[in-house]
Amino acid sequence: MRATILRQLDLPNLPSASGVEIVGETVYIIGDDSPYLYRFTATDLVPGKPLTLFETAHFSSGRIDKAIKADLECLTALTTSTGEMGLLAFGSGATAARENGFWVPLSPAQGEAATVHPVSLSGLYAQLRTLLPAGATLNLEAAATTDTELLLFQRTVGSTAGNLVFRMPLAPTLDFLHHRATQLPTVRPQLFQLPNIKGKPAGFSGACTYEDKLFVTASVEDTADAILDGEVLGSFVGLLDLDQSANKPVTFAQLQLAGGKPYTGKVESVAIRRRLAASRYELLLVTDDDQGGSTAVLVDVTV
Repeated sequence: MRATILRQLDLPNLPSASGVEIVGETVYIIGDDSPYLYRFTATDLVPGKPLTLFETAHFSSGRIDKAIKADLECLTALTTSTGEMGLLAFGSGATAARENGFWVPLSPAQGEAATVHPVSLSGLYAQLRTLLPAGATLNLEAAATTDTELLLFQRTVGSTAGNLVFRMPLAPTLDFLHHRATQLPTVRPQLFQLPNIKGKPAGFSGACTYEDKLFVTASVEDTADAILDGEVLGSFVGLLDLDQSANKPVTFAQLQLAGGKPYTGKVESVAIRRRLAASRYELLLVTDDDQGGSTAVLVDVTV
C-alpha cells in the first residue's frame, strides 16, 4: 500500500478540523472546538455558508476553550431504515461536556443540510466505557457505517490495548439514540493492531466506507493523555478488514510527500473523492495542527 500527498489546501476560518464526509456535490467538515458544520463544493472546495449545530457564547475568539468544548470528532453519513439520509456527528466522550451529538437530515436531491437535531449520547457512552481496558478513557475519534452496522473508533493514546472498534447494529442503535427504543443493542468491541513511529503507537483518527472497503486513518502523538495534545510524529492511511483476527496487523501506509519524505501532520479524518483505477483512490483528508489551523489534503492511495 502507498499513500502520496498530491496537494494541501489551507481551510481558513475553520478551526481544528476533526471530521469530513462527502455527500453528492458537497463536502461537510466539523471542527472539535467549533459550533458549526462547514460546507464546501466537492469539486474545488469553495466554501459555502456553515450550518450552526449549537448555540454558544464561547466562540468569540474563534475557538471554544478545551475545558468546555463539545469536541465533535466523529462524522458519518448514513441512510436510515426509513430512507432518510443524513449526517451523524458525535462528541469524543472524553469529558462530560463531550457526550453530545447531532443528527442533520440531508435533502436527497441536493444533499443540502437545513435542520439540526441534538442527540444525547450519555447512555451509549456509559455502555462503551464498560468495554474499555482498565485505565483507558473513552475517546472516540471516528465513525463509519456499513449497510448494517454503526462503527465507532476508540483512540487510546500511548497504548496498543485500546485501539478498539465498537460495532453495533445500525437500525436498532439509531432507534435508541432517537428515543424510539429504550434498550441499547449489544455492542461488540474489536481490537486492532496499528503501526507505530519511533516506538510510539498510532491511534485511530478517521474512517469511512467506500464501495466494499473500510478506509481508516491513524496518527501518532507523543502523549498518553486523552485530552492534552502531544508532539505529532506522523499519520497513516489504512484498510480495515472487520473479519480479520486481532493479532493480524492492519494494512497501512505512512503518508508521504511527493518526494518520498514522511508527512508529519496530524490527520483527523478521511473521505473518498473518487476511484482512479481498480486499486487506486483519491482521498480527501483533513488535518488539525492543535493550534486551531486546518488543512485539506488530497492523497493518491494505491492498495
